[in-house]
Amino acid sequence: MKKYAAYAIGAALVDTEIKVTDEELASMGVEKGMMTLVDEARQAELLSNLSDHLIQASHASGGSAGNSMIGTALFGAPTFMSCKVAADVDGDIYLHDLETSGVAHSLSDKRGEGTTGKCIVLISPDAERSLNTYLGVSATLSTAEVDETAISESEWVYLEGYLVTSPTGHAAAVKTRELAEQYGVKTAVSFSDPGMVEFFRDNMAEMIGKSVDLVFCNEAEALEWGQTDSLSEACKAIGTIARTYVVTLGAKGALVFDGTEHVTVPAHAVDAVNTNGAGDMFAGAFLYGLARGESYARSAEFAVRAAGEVVKYFGPRLQPEGYHALRDEFFGE
Repeated sequence: MKKYAAYAIGAALVDTEIKVTDEELASMGVEKGMMTLVDEARQAELLSNLSDHLIQASHASGGSAGNSMIGTALFGAPTFMSCKVAADVDGDIYLHDLETSGVAHSLSDKRGEGTTGKCIVLISPDAERSLNTYLGVSATLSTAEVDETAISESEWVYLEGYLVTSPTGHAAAVKTRELAEQYGVKTAVSFSDPGMVEFFRDNMAEMIGKSVDLVFCNEAEALEWGQTDSLSEACKAIGTIARTYVVTLGAKGALVFDGTEHVTVPAHAVDAVNTNGAGDMFAGAFLYGLARGESYARSAEFAVRAAGEVVKYFGPRLQPEGYHALRDEFFGE
């Protein structure tokens, strides 16, 4: 066993979740269900428009890869996160969350001036989340943040698809994959958002290289990658760049390919209030299952169960004790 179950690189963000109506989304010009990069002025405008909502807003560290690494660690498999935060209050919040969750990092002496990234997460009545992200110093995430030693000590490297939007972040992701290949570390890529596949396809392809060991995506992202309306055709396209893959299907569960056979894992009916973090939880739980030595199908069953649990609450994650209880209940520990 290596020191870490997984190493990830991605944007470090502090989320502010706010409940809104569909009418409010439309009036603010927010594209529902998508991640939109915004500047600091646009975030300030959104917050001003929602000033009467802020008293009920919730705050938590976020960022896709960070959420996944925190999940894997809290389930019981150690992880490492490479990211970039500023020497500000939000940076303090982010690092505190990593450390209390058991996620290792190398940021203690590397925080400079600037603003830690922030994401305004607008939750509509159907539980859909619309992300408005100001990257702050995460926009300058670069090869300097890549930790070669931690990569060599990991079973998996997990690349966040959102990195395709930043030239330096994209270069960092490519370097991370190349180092993983050099050290014989398995590689996983998350497509992250349909827009990342649609508008940054060439960068995504370069991040993947010739092939990776595992792709995580949802149905919309899969169809966009395959440029088709057929999920089976989309899976064939993903199969040309990934040895294995998982396609999450929302309330329908997930489709898993372990390199040999396809398995459909059904979801359990839940009352969802917020889908923010569901995909991140799925990936974190799936990687935890693999770290335990579970099969792809069994890992996916656990990941579906974990994703179904997190959507029942506001915030991108469960309380720490929630991870332990879920793990013990599912695996009979």
